[in-house]
Amino acid sequence: MGTSDKSMVMLGCFDTKGEDFSYLLKSLKALGQQVITINTGVMGTSVDFPIDVDQDAVAQASGAGLEAIRDSGDRGKAVELMGKGAAKILEDLASRDMIKGVIGMGGGGGTYIILEAMQAVPLGIPKFCLSTVVAKDLSRQIGVKDITLMSSVVDVAGLNSISRLLIRQAASAITAMADTKVGALEESKRNIAISMFGNTTKCVDKCTELLKEKGYEVMAFHATGVGGATMESLIREGVFDAVLDVTTTELADELCGGILSAGPDRLTAATEMGLPQIVVPGCLDMVNFAQMDTLPEQYRSRQLYSWAPDVTLMRTNVTENETLGKQLVDKLTGARAPVEILLPLKGISQIDSEGDIFYDPRADDALFRSIKENAKGQLPVVEMDAHINDEAFAKSLVDRLLKLMD
Repeated sequence: MGTSDKSMVMLGCFDTKGEDFSYLLKSLKALGQQVITINTGVMGTSVDFPIDVDQDAVAQASGAGLEAIRDSGDRGKAVELMGKGAAKILEDLASRDMIKGVIGMGGGGGTYIILEAMQAVPLGIPKFCLSTVVAKDLSRQIGVKDITLMSSVVDVAGLNSISRLLIRQAASAITAMADTKVGALEESKRNIAISMFGNTTKCVDKCTELLKEKGYEVMAFHATGVGGATMESLIREGVFDAVLDVTTTELADELCGGILSAGPDRLTAATEMGLPQIVVPGCLDMVNFAQMDTLPEQYRSRQLYSWAPDVTLMRTNVTENETLGKQLVDKLTGARAPVEILLPLKGISQIDSEGDIFYDPRADDALFRSIKENAKGQLPVVEMDAHINDEAFAKSLVDRLLKLMD
């Protein structure tokens, strides 16, 4: 279906922002857009435009009736439920290939509902939110989605010369984004995801070079928590054909409370989706924290390294590595496609090599031993007498991945 056959979705609280949404709708239609309107407000609504999905339908989609939401008097719960219901509505519309873009406006509660609903919309469908709270940290609400935020400057509470201008600009922006002609990601069947960190850059750069020579498109994800979570999300959306997970350091942050955790689902998507994957315990020798004085008290006597003024690395120990080895194997067990674990025996990060700051053969051995013992009879484990950033290790990673894909 071409974009001309699809509709723009306009969603938000029409009960309190009716005048603003009426103007946004007129602006979209003036740009030639077909529009599906979704009302996420819970109070009585009277607007001068048709509502395609009313508040009752949104509430029902959340699993709760509108009257129950109203009667509870719990604003926070109402916002949560209407966001959940709107996400279900958008998920259904997206599954039927009806959406070319999604736009919403709101204050604090309205923005939460809009961003929650947009989580259900796949990558590549533009998502635009005009909001009063853009200056606030919305990273949790945005998650890993390709959402564009724009400050409303004035409150979304009735039209004035500023709001009219910005609403028209928002309508023009989402229209231009939706009408941009690019090749769909799904059309390429040669996409490989790869995870990286500063401490594994040399390995990842070489792997990328070798894969590109073979005609593959390589998309690198920085293992900063959001990066790993984004990679997992895109794997589940069917963007990739294989995964070269060189840098699994986010597992260590999840275990030890570091600042770069990608959550408990890290390293599960390729296993569940049936993608060939090569996995390396890259940078499992470290946990990431911010400035040195922000470290939790229990870690202040540990081996630490200031990677940058705002980045403090903590060396993982034997006990943690035994746990990490088991977790890594557990997440890969039951994979629906070929998977291999490669162990670089001479070090798993740039600073884990003989004579360097995190060189600790005993801790590395605990990790390798845990992986091998837990994988025995379940997953193939390949040991290489190489450092993770050695060219020979990168070449082996690529060769073995291509064989798995075949």
